[in-house]
Amino acid sequence: MLELRQLKAFVAIAEEGYITRAAERLGMQQPPLTRLLQSLEAQLGVVLMERLPRGVRPTTAGLALLEEARALLAQAEGLADVVRRAARGERGRLAIGFTSSAALHPFVPGVLRLFRETFAGVSVVLEEAGTGELLDALVHEKLDAAFIRSPLSGTQSLHDEPILVEPMLLALPTDHPLATDTGALPLAALANESFVLYRRRVGLGLYDAILVGCREAGFSPQVVQEAPRMTATLSLVAAGLGVSIVPASMQRLRGDGIVYRELTECRSLVAPLHLATRAGDSSAVLRRFKEMVITAASTEA
Repeated sequence: MLELRQLKAFVAIAEEGYITRAAERLGMQQPPLTRLLQSLEAQLGVVLMERLPRGVRPTTAGLALLEEARALLAQAEGLADVVRRAARGERGRLAIGFTSSAALHPFVPGVLRLFRETFAGVSVVLEEAGTGELLDALVHEKLDAAFIRSPLSGTQSLHDEPILVEPMLLALPTDHPLATDTGALPLAALANESFVLYRRRVGLGLYDAILVGCREAGFSPQVVQEAPRMTATLSLVAAGLGVSIVPASMQRLRGDGIVYRELTECRSLVAPLHLATRAGDSSAVLRRFKEMVITAASTEA
């Protein structure tokens, strides 16, 4: 089997035209270099170098090998670079998930765009799903990280990093009596309203936060309809089925038939954003991504 050191020796000799000069170029003595050339010729069964009164030059077989050897050495050098970049987290693949509400916060698309621009050698795969589905995909290694709306509890195989917190707003149909005013509204004023919420298994953290906030305000919300996605929740609000409470970033949808109002007396009613990953995942690419997310979050605060 041919060795890279044999090919390096052969290319150096062919390019320099003298074994002594090739030895100096490679930082070795002339006798070991001569032996490398001889072993290569013996393996191939052909004469690769024509010995001249002064120096050497490739034979016809040597010229054919020279072209291939240069290509192989360049490929080998490129392979080493690929491996080194992968070890530094500059090449590879990263699968990232997010909930529908997380995707609407400008932080998430912003940091994803920055990562893809900074590490163009990393293939980024994106997936939108509910919190439960995202966590299941993380556990089964279908995802490497996920932006979710609730902190993890009782899941030792996963780890979450708090990223940011945003307020939640009341979403009303435009023809609702409470939609005529633009000021902040006490949460207790919604005690007799019909609520449209997203299914708990989809928006686990936000669903529970709404229930807790309402109970702190002295009532239990009357949930008349649940939707599979938060965007669908807003469609049902616009259709007049009830009111809902959503993260402030959902305003970016600017859907027709919906008015947003701030809520008061509900400090606990906030929408957090967390980055969930597998505990102990030592992937260099993931480490780079987490560092970028945490750095970007610190500037956001």
